[in-house]
Amino acid sequence: MTKSLLALSLILSSAAVSTSAMAAEHIAVSGSTSVTEVMEVLGETYHKSHPDVFIDINGTGSTAGIKSSIEGVNDLGMASRNLSAEEKKAGLVETEIARDGIAVVVNPKNPVNSLTKSQIEQLFKGDITQWSQVGGNSDPVVVTTRENGSGTRGAFEELMELTTKINGVKVSTISQRAQVASGNGIEKTVVANNKDAIGFVSLGSIDNSLKAVEVDGHKASVADVLNKTYPLSRPFLVLNQPGKLKPAAKEFLAWIMSPEGQKIIKDKGYIAMS
Repeated sequence: MTKSLLALSLILSSAAVSTSAMAAEHIAVSGSTSVTEVMEVLGETYHKSHPDVFIDINGTGSTAGIKSSIEGVNDLGMASRNLSAEEKKAGLVETEIARDGIAVVVNPKNPVNSLTKSQIEQLFKGDITQWSQVGGNSDPVVVTTRENGSGTRGAFEELMELTTKINGVKVSTISQRAQVASGNGIEKTVVANNKDAIGFVSLGSIDNSLKAVEVDGHKASVADVLNKTYPLSRPFLVLNQPGKLKPAAKEFLAWIMSPEGQKIIKDKGYIAMS
């Protein structure tokens, strides 16, 4: 190959690489760690059929994800709770991609299989301290909870009325002695490794390492969430600023709501919207 042809080949190769790099799209998604679990699967699947689109997912918690959407830091935010009245003032577009139940979980070795909402409230407040008070063994109860800002915790506290107001400020009434887990996975690990622990996780996260107790006689199941008999359920939301959704992010969100995307959501154990 002559020097001129080699130079031309290098120029064309460089241009091709440059064009490819320019064609790549990155979609920044951040927020709820509960939504992150299914969003990662959605992102990976979408990338296979759209190799020039990269879904960058960061599980920062619902509150942080909502804040980032309001500030325009991300393309899509994730929340596993309803927005507060103050957050709604920002006018974000909310797309409910799925529904999820919150399961109250204990270690499989725990003989307790069913609790009332009142008992659960007392357990998490620290008013019930021995499992024998709710039909279990004589061991002390080990309460585990999620970190502040977690959408799962926010939804759980709201549904279980585990908050109060002090000087006009809403604060949690979950026991200050509770062990705090920074993520759905860590919460699972704590309960799975402590026979006296009780916690709460996303319904789609249940596996053989945990036992979901019945709440007021209703199972933590997709069927009971759908028929609205199971009392602990919440939305999985994707958020964006109105009129500012870039085409790649708009197409990805539309795909999530398509039969293909909704099937993935259902296969992961969540409740599809269509």
